[in-house]
Amino acid sequence: MSNEVKMIVLSTDDLDESIKFYSETLGMALKFRDGAHFAALDGGGVTVALATAVDHPIHGQVVVGIKTDDVDAAAKAVEASGGGIVTQAYNDAHERRAVVYDNKGNGLVFYSPLPKQ
Repeated sequence: MSNEVKMIVLSTDDLDESIKFYSETLGMALKFRDGAHFAALDGGGVTVALATAVDHPIHGQVVVGIKTDDVDAAAKAVEASGGGIVTQAYNDAHERRAVVYDNKGNGLVFYSPLPKQ
């Protein structure tokens, strides 16, 4: 199984203010924005995502997004090693994903793009 950290998801209650902070203060370019609830910024080798409670997998926590070739196996491995499942693996519009906690309570999201149709 291949796993690669691609995203860090941070919580915000004001997306505009957070985008302004990360773009103006830290110089990160805005890559993508979805309304008033999600934005992705260029953090170099990793995407810094800003999300309100609408789109955040575990609002109030920093969550690491890990691209994997087998979402189901990754989630099962975490659970078997003392972690926990927040949201079982499911398909959304673009990817298969699962939200889990590691064995110390840190949030992780495993995801894999769905095949193009």
